[in-house]
Amino acid sequence: MDSPKKIFKMGVIKDNPVIVQIIGICSALAVTNLMMNSLIMGVGLMFVTGLSSFTVSLIRNYTPKHIRMMVQVLIIAAYVIIVDIFLQAYMPEMSKALGPYVGLIITNCIIMGRAEAYAQQNPPILSFLDGVASGLGYTIVLLMIAFVRELFGFGTIFGIKVLGDWWTPWTIMIMPPAAFFLLAIIIWVSNTIQEKNKDVKKGEVAK
Repeated sequence: MDSPKKIFKMGVIKDNPVIVQIIGICSALAVTNLMMNSLIMGVGLMFVTGLSSFTVSLIRNYTPKHIRMMVQVLIIAAYVIIVDIFLQAYMPEMSKALGPYVGLIITNCIIMGRAEAYAQQNPPILSFLDGVASGLGYTIVLLMIAFVRELFGFGTIFGIKVLGDWWTPWTIMIMPPAAFFLLAIIIWVSNTIQEKNKDVKKGEVAK
């Protein structure tokens, strides 16, 4: 049985959904012009992924195999609606800023992927942790991209002015192409580090 430490290590680093599995990148590219948008989107995804995996695992022995995908979509949709209603009620400006991307969480491959690959075969608590870990890995990548985009595009971090009036904002940073380039750089750096770690381990084993 997996330990919580191993689950989080896999979800955040070794099997990160964005930079390793390359899934869930549409919203990752769409909402990363501001860090607050990215944080709220990430927290929303963690909520949905964690509780969806928990619920799927809880009823996995009672769900007929031929309709399990429909049941999973129904569960995911229910939690997405909760997030959407919460944002509309308590954070209306953020709800408008994120627009349709909150509702589109239901189509995020990360959620269905964890429900199908992990929650269907593991206990509820571990499935919940797995979902949260994958959501956290997604959120960290979003914040990394948003940090660079907001800093150089607006001169701010979480809306707080960091760069003075001397700074000329880079318009390219708040445009979609910047997100593509930054994500590619993060994936490249991550893969390079992981490959070096593998080479180091192979060298230690050879010795």
